[in-house]
Amino acid sequence: MEQIIRIAVQKSGRLSDDSLSLIKECGIKFYNGTGKLKSTATNFPVEFLFLRDDDIPGYVADGVADLGIVGENELVEKDKDVLTLKKLGFSKCRLSLAIPKGEEYPGIHYFQGKNIATSYPKILGDYLQSQQIKAEIHEISGSVEIAPSIGLAEGICDIVSSGSTLLMNGLKEVEEIFKSEAVLIGNQDMADWKKAIVDKLLFRINAVQKGKSNKYVLMNVPNSSISRVIELIPGMRSPTILPLAQEGWSSVHSVLSEDQFWENIEELRAAGAEGILVVPIEKMVI
Repeated sequence: MEQIIRIAVQKSGRLSDDSLSLIKECGIKFYNGTGKLKSTATNFPVEFLFLRDDDIPGYVADGVADLGIVGENELVEKDKDVLTLKKLGFSKCRLSLAIPKGEEYPGIHYFQGKNIATSYPKILGDYLQSQQIKAEIHEISGSVEIAPSIGLAEGICDIVSSGSTLLMNGLKEVEEIFKSEAVLIGNQDMADWKKAIVDKLLFRINAVQKGKSNKYVLMNVPNSSISRVIELIPGMRSPTILPLAQEGWSSVHSVLSEDQFWENIEELRAAGAEGILVVPIEKMVI
């Protein structure tokens, strides 16, 4: 019997798209046609299960899937006994409290004794308890934004990305209670051979993530300024320095985070750097 692991992935939506994009960037090939609930990779020992996101923590905890990609909000809400192996940096959102936009909001005590509709009763309940607020939580599975307008609740607690859905429903965000992003989770009791496959997958994910957060930088620098430029962009180990055809100048090549580069760009130019090129890195193996 072929040794493969199973990964549970959301079957549709933004988290699904981002998850499958990451998997493909890791060089793993598979077919996921419309309505397909399972797929086996052709060049890596993994089978994909396409599931509802709120079912994924349970499937991983029960060992039906070895790994899962899920939002932290669902992971914390379901409170299953699984390992969080890695934060993945995409599908970021927040869980927030919102009220009708015409209402005055004096602070969290606004919710004392009120009704709040949500699909995340555990996260909301834990937050209210931490704030010493007693409120009635109404758990509903969808269309949470409609609750105030039909008289079910005075406020809601729901996932917010841009806030546009709240505005369209006459609501305003008043308290952020939880930040979420996609995470890779694993079963607690994987066999050693499965852990070895997971390690290979994590190696690929790390290489992709490192590549996205770093850039390859090339610039022409007068030889008299090279020591100063190296101080500004030290690189992974040290920059590559190649002589140019024009005497007294060199080409300096380095790898650094994009944010670090923008912080130093004016200093690099002041040091005499010219012809600065910033090139994306597809993958980066440390």
